[in-house]
Amino acid sequence: MRDFILAKPIDMSVGFKDFFDTIGLTGGGLVTKGIAAVIAVIAIRMLLQLSADPKTALRKGSMALGTLFVAVILALYGSTLFSTVTNSPAATAPKE
Repeated sequence: MRDFILAKPIDMSVGFKDFFDTIGLTGGGLVTKGIAAVIAVIAIRMLLQLSADPKTALRKGSMALGTLFVAVILALYGSTLFSTVTNSPAATAPKE
C-alpha cells in the first residue's frame, strides 16, 4: 500500500505566530482584514435599509456602495497602505 502525503508537516509549537506566517498574515494584516470586514458588514446593512422613496434610496444607496468600495480597497491594499504608517522613522533612516 502506498503512503500518500497530502501536506508537509508544520511545527506549530510556537503558537499563533507560526499559524499566521503560514497563511501569510501578520498581526497588522489580520487587524486590517478585520476592520475591512466590519466596514463591509456596515455597508451591506446600509444597503438593506434603503427606503421606498427613490431620491432618498439613491442617495443612501450610493453612500452604501461607496462604503463597500472602501472596504474592498482596504481588504486588498490595507497592509500596503498601513505599512508606511507603522514603520518608525529610525528604522527607515539611512545608516551612515
